[in-house]
Amino acid sequence: MLHVAVVGSGPSGVYTAQSLVQQSQVPEVRVDVLDRLPCPYGLVRYGVAPDHEKIKSLQNNLRMVLEHGQVRFLGSVQVGPGGVPTARLRELYHAVVYCVGAATDRHLGVPGEELPGSWSATEFVSWYSAHPDSVADGFVLGARTAVVIGVGNVAVDVTRMLARGATELSPTDMPHAALTALAASHVTDVSMVGRRGPSQARFTTKELRELGALPDTEVVVDPQELALDPAWADPSALPAANRRNVEVLRGWAAAPPQGRARRIRLRFFLRPVELLADRGRVGAVRFERTVPDGRGGVTGTGRYEDIEAQVVLRSVGYRGVPLEGLPFDAEQGTVPHRAGRVLRDGAVAPGEYVAGWIKRGPTGVIGTNRPCAKETVASVLEDAPALVRRELPDDPLAMLRAEGASPVDWTGWQAIERAEAELGASLGRGVVKLPDWTSLLEAARGTAP
Repeated sequence: MLHVAVVGSGPSGVYTAQSLVQQSQVPEVRVDVLDRLPCPYGLVRYGVAPDHEKIKSLQNNLRMVLEHGQVRFLGSVQVGPGGVPTARLRELYHAVVYCVGAATDRHLGVPGEELPGSWSATEFVSWYSAHPDSVADGFVLGARTAVVIGVGNVAVDVTRMLARGATELSPTDMPHAALTALAASHVTDVSMVGRRGPSQARFTTKELRELGALPDTEVVVDPQELALDPAWADPSALPAANRRNVEVLRGWAAAPPQGRARRIRLRFFLRPVELLADRGRVGAVRFERTVPDGRGGVTGTGRYEDIEAQVVLRSVGYRGVPLEGLPFDAEQGTVPHRAGRVLRDGAVAPGEYVAGWIKRGPTGVIGTNRPCAKETVASVLEDAPALVRRELPDDPLAMLRAEGASPVDWTGWQAIERAEAELGASLGRGVVKLPDWTSLLEAARGTAP
């Protein structure tokens, strides 16, 4: 029997488990999917916006994998410092596949970035997604205007959440405290700002169009600003997705003012240079006007513009972080590998593998993780004849428990789901997420009041 540990239960981890049980020519393969959280699904649960029900329904597909007879979910298992050392995990399994994602966000590196009221988009998403590590709140308290720095899909998500009303958010699984705070929000003006032009923006057209469908909200685009983009006059040479984005923006730029209650302003060719303080917290963002440099980048012009904001959310990308016991390429933010096989000092480390963002960097969409996982699994199965020669403990789970771990199994996760359904019913809503470690673990272990 080939016994594999997959560390991480997001899409890359679950697709890895799926490929292992589907592609394996080994008569018996067992996969333990470990996660430090008591809940599975990773960014599908804690990163996809609550109003994106269709994407969130992907959980149903991931569920089928985790309920497979050869797959076992073990939540609330910390790997690394304070938990199971990577070396010990390697002793308990023939192979370990790390699917730990990119756990931190990139910084702007400008003065004032640490002012109160300045947050990463990741912190905001964690709050409205009920991530149990989230300790921040008060994002919109007292705010009238907001600036979102970045023009990718995460930037669009947080912009949309800032402009959404309680009526649209109440049917979602958003935690009740976040729903209450956003319902009481006085933010009426949100600027989403990119340092390059519209033809280079990273959002998808579907996400972009959703901004124009928000009730009582108008999208404002300055045609003179857009005209700085060389592809603006004739977008025909652009890739199809970028061309569609430009066409949507063209429509908004030509539309007359509508005088609605909320405004989303899409700004381009502005890069942040400083966050300005007002009475001890952020009050505005100073941007420098940029222009195309002819090589796909931009250059500064020395002209500046201040945009008022009591809340600033940066959404300029994710970055992998080192996991103790694994090699790490600090420049790339990934684990060095060859076709998913971990490399130590340039040599393959037997039995250690990576998949997902920690393997390739934070690129692609959810579906991109499937071929990435398949490549890694092909390496695992190619190595399997040599890996299975090593004797293992009868059941790694017993060893994990003996060393102090208290895994939440699939039954525990189902108990969490029931508790979230009961919480929603008590609030007159649908399923509502439990927002903290205590309530999740109490529900998983049957100790919830």
